[in-house]
Amino acid sequence: MRTDSKLSRMLHVLLHMARQNKIFTSEEIAHMLSTNAVVVRRTMAGLKNAGFIQSVKGPKGGWHLIADLEKTTLLDIYNAVGEPTIFAIGNERENPECGVERVVNAALEDAMQQAQDILLAKLKATTLADLAYAFDQLYRAKMHNYQA
Repeated sequence: MRTDSKLSRMLHVLLHMARQNKIFTSEEIAHMLSTNAVVVRRTMAGLKNAGFIQSVKGPKGGWHLIADLEKTTLLDIYNAVGEPTIFAIGNERENPECGVERVVNAALEDAMQQAQDILLAKLKATTLADLAYAFDQLYRAKMHNYQA
């Protein structure tokens, strides 16, 4: 089963943008993500339309972060990148004639809805600033270990 890493990848890019405070070209981002610039531009368009990044045209152009890290949640970014599918689990048929299959479908749908609600609540409660802080803590610990 192939996983959808669009959210993870864009969060990665946004945190690099926040930490380096510079304009990133589509090619630089593509290299960072091991993909191509066309895919980057397509995905960045959703973030731009949502007001989290801006594009700069011209030879020194590219993308830069304009979002407030304290106010931007992971749910905001999830929505901006097109609400990737959370679960690959699905029912065989929407309206089965078999009573057993109907019971199975109902149980799975209920469980998946509860899990999705929990995940979306967690995304809504976590900001880009929370991720930046966690990275800063990790970086400080790493630097402390090098100095020791």
